[in-house]
Amino acid sequence: MDKYVTVAELCDELSLEVAAGEEGLERRIGTAEINRPGLALTGFLKYFPSERVQVIGRSEMAFLSSLPQAEAMERLQRVFAYENLPCVVITRDLEVTEDLVAVAAEAKVPLLHTTLSTPRLIAKLTSFLDLRLAPETLVHGVLVDVYGIGILMVGASGIGKSETALELLKRGHRMVADDAVEIRKIGEDTLVGTAPPLLQHLLEIRGLGVLNAMTLFGAGAIRTHKRIEMMIELEAWQDDRSYDRLGLDENKRKILDFELTCLTVPVRPGRNLAIIIEVAAMNQRLKRMGYHAARELSEKLMSSMVEQDD
Repeated sequence: MDKYVTVAELCDELSLEVAAGEEGLERRIGTAEINRPGLALTGFLKYFPSERVQVIGRSEMAFLSSLPQAEAMERLQRVFAYENLPCVVITRDLEVTEDLVAVAAEAKVPLLHTTLSTPRLIAKLTSFLDLRLAPETLVHGVLVDVYGIGILMVGASGIGKSETALELLKRGHRMVADDAVEIRKIGEDTLVGTAPPLLQHLLEIRGLGVLNAMTLFGAGAIRTHKRIEMMIELEAWQDDRSYDRLGLDENKRKILDFELTCLTVPVRPGRNLAIIIEVAAMNQRLKRMGYHAARELSEKLMSSMVEQDD
């Protein structure tokens, strides 16, 4: 199990009470998927996903109470017998029966209790586990929030990423991370970036040293995390290179097997990178709403050429 969350961490995050099985609080949870063991309690265990957090709600409790005590105990013992069972959570502030407490204590599996409804608990569990267990990587770059668009700036050391972020902060935008960006893949199509705990709010400017962006610009100038929607690669201007002048071709860069739109912006004296990145963010918002200026120009040119041929 590469990444995991302990049951104790889950209890702290969601304020779950431990009813029994305290010895198992260091058990590991390695999947964000949740299971309701209704079918398992009927005795069908062939495809029982025992590695998941098990959630027992009103339906499961009603079914158990409908069984003779000996039979209910036998069904519970079969479920709790799995060695990789992380924990069982009782929802809706339902009464935790003595049978459940006895079986959980014997198996040393944490039996947890919450006042949350079953759907609400599952939503919170999934959200927390998705974030903690998501694939992640560390990228050298700067992550900023410009007009609501998360932009990851990358490029060679000293190209001007931090200075551009500083200018964007002065223009009212927000910084998430400088120098190192921790990126997690949440779900199939979402990358979220954060700053490593040691570098939160810090910005390094050559000649000035390390600055605290929150102290200088206020709490409104920083964000703890942001969804990444595009990447901008800064590179030194090369006279012999042909740069995209229309924007018809969208280059992609893979991060954690997700293809992210990537723009290459050449850097040379006199270019205002902050304004260029602002416009890139506004253009990305327009594309998201269905308007693509370069494609519209191309279509108009094609229509004009067809009319001339006719």
